[in-house]
Amino acid sequence: MGKCTGRCTLVVICSFQLVAALERQVFDFLGYQWAPILANFLHIMAVILGIFGTVQFRSRYLILYAVWLVLWVGWNSFIICFYLEVGHLSQDRDFLMTFNTSLHRSWWMENGPGCLVTLVPNSPLAPDDHHVITVSGCLLDYQYIEVVSSALQVFLALFGFVYACYVSKVFLEDEDSFDFIGGFDSYGYQPPQKASHLQLQPLYTSVPPHVSVYQRPKRFSVAVLYKENRIPASQYKLIEANQNVSFDNH
Repeated sequence: MGKCTGRCTLVVICSFQLVAALERQVFDFLGYQWAPILANFLHIMAVILGIFGTVQFRSRYLILYAVWLVLWVGWNSFIICFYLEVGHLSQDRDFLMTFNTSLHRSWWMENGPGCLVTLVPNSPLAPDDHHVITVSGCLLDYQYIEVVSSALQVFLALFGFVYACYVSKVFLEDEDSFDFIGGFDSYGYQPPQKASHLQLQPLYTSVPPHVSVYQRPKRFSVAVLYKENRIPASQYKLIEANQNVSFDNH
């Protein structure tokens, strides 16, 4: 009872992924990060598909879930490189996250732990209907919070990928071992037989007491046969002369 199988472990991993994805989706909505919002939505759908496939023994759903996790690891690796400005990536290219529809950045930039936001009035750098702020005193910069969040997603995705491959392999082996030709006969299962409305019953007929089932053939004397003209007179006289003979009527 206390042992957790591969299916149980995979369901737990998917549950953690779902909670982490929903938490990240909320903060991405607050920061107007449209690209991560779209990716998070697809990830939530894939995790739900993985949970359904695990519970319902659907190996194909688990394979799709595992393929998505590969893409999900790649996406989060890109986010890590983006916020750490690896290579030619730069945080100044905000259109990568917002599709160039807003000037917002990560929600953690202004609301990180210990961050103090100061408004800069009448700044020439501020576009219309916007204002410039300065952020100071943060215990942890927003880019590192985003990196930690993406690293957590990668960590959960790796475990989910391993267990999804294992559980789908078990499901496929169970499907291959099932005897589709014999059906349930290989497992000793006997399906219920359909009752027939026309059942054959033995037929009994009543015989009157005076009637015998087997009757011996009637015996006729030579005189009776002669009177009924069944034998000629010459033959009758010859038989009478020798002995009294009777014939069977067949």
